[in-house]
Amino acid sequence: METIRILLVEDDPPTRRRLHEALASDPGFDVASVDNIADARAAIAADPPKVLVTDLELPDGHGTALTAEVRANHPGIEVLVISVLCDERNVVAAIAAGASGYIVKDALPEDIGDTVRQVLQGHSPLSAAIARYILRRLQPDTPRVQEGNAQLGLTRREIDILWGIAKGLTYNEIADGLGISRKTVPNYIKSIYRKLEVNSRGEAVFEALTRNLIQL
Repeated sequence: METIRILLVEDDPPTRRRLHEALASDPGFDVASVDNIADARAAIAADPPKVLVTDLELPDGHGTALTAEVRANHPGIEVLVISVLCDERNVVAAIAAGASGYIVKDALPEDIGDTVRQVLQGHSPLSAAIARYILRRLQPDTPRVQEGNAQLGLTRREIDILWGIAKGLTYNEIADGLGISRKTVPNYIKSIYRKLEVNSRGEAVFEALTRNLIQL
């Protein structure tokens, strides 16, 4: 039987240990763990895994950006995101970026391995809550879809910064890339969040992708 290489990206040590042990308990899995995006990129470049299991809120960026990057550069890698319950927007943002499904952080050990195998079999494991959320977002007659992109009032600069957020860039990297002051970036981001009616990077990326404001 072929051994399935899995790369786990989780910055919380207890959660990382628990998920690693749950995955490693399957004799068919070969598991490596890192705690940030930079180390994940290095590990993927050195020896691409079959499955990437990544948290979303990471110390050096967002798992949504890592997901989009992996899907663009390594289409053979399946991506699962690690989520907490009631985090539909962030999970859907990751799915929009290319993730195949998600693992709940407090899932039972046997369920974690089963979820990985479901993805490898071509399935997309989603909770009922997330499935309902996706359906609501796709309804053509919802007011938020009807309002259209033009009515959001995002400026060209805000779109550029939104793209930087989606790519997981730091404030300094966004500022340097656009030739603006680093101190102004948080103000732009606050304006973006207000116009998109969101409260986090993941939510902003999801809204931007579903409204075709940016492409990753």
